[in-house]
Amino acid sequence: QVQLVESGGGLVQPGGSLRLSCAASQNIFMINTVAWYRQAPGKQRELVASVTSGGTTNYADSVKGRATISIDNGKLPVYLQMNSLKPEDTAVYYCYVRSYQSAYWGQGTQVTVSS
Repeated sequence: QVQLVESGGGLVQPGGSLRLSCAASQNIFMINTVAWYRQAPGKQRELVASVTSGGTTNYADSVKGRATISIDNGKLPVYLQMNSLKPEDTAVYYCYVRSYQSAYWGQGTQVTVSS
């Protein structure tokens, strides 16, 4: 059973930066899409950023210009660099990987933006 493990979350001040990482317990073959989602208390899970095997990226409007998703040669780990963090970025961030055979979710890492 493949497990995704996120890391890099924590408490950061407004305006600060952090980098989230997501690694897999086993190799995942034929990755199609890798993404970061987030879920704030009382809200639905939302897409933050995604990247396809072809290198096409997509960002939520709320993070455009502040977030960068990156992956090396289509293999995990995947990273999410976030800058100029705002209190509204506070959420649990989840890694998502879809291959041509299956899909996987991580358990999430908490990001709290507060002074």
